[in-house]
Amino acid sequence: MNDVLNTEERRDLPTDVFGLPERREYPMPDAAHVRAAEAYFRYCPEDLRPELARNILRFAREYGVDVESPTILSYANE
Repeated sequence: MNDVLNTEERRDLPTDVFGLPERREYPMPDAAHVRAAEAYFRYCPEDLRPELARNILRFAREYGVDVESPTILSYANE
């Protein structure tokens, strides 16, 4: 899977693979999407950043992705 999902692929993803599951935003079904979520983190609304940061780190650990962004780490309190 590359880092671009078509509408059907995105719709078929389970809610629990999204960085913001209640909004179904920032899908992270694989390592490429974790990196994409990290790159697009700055577009996340301020009040949702802690949740997204924690989920990025959770999926990063699962897929073996190193997250070094001080911004993401600070929002996740790590």
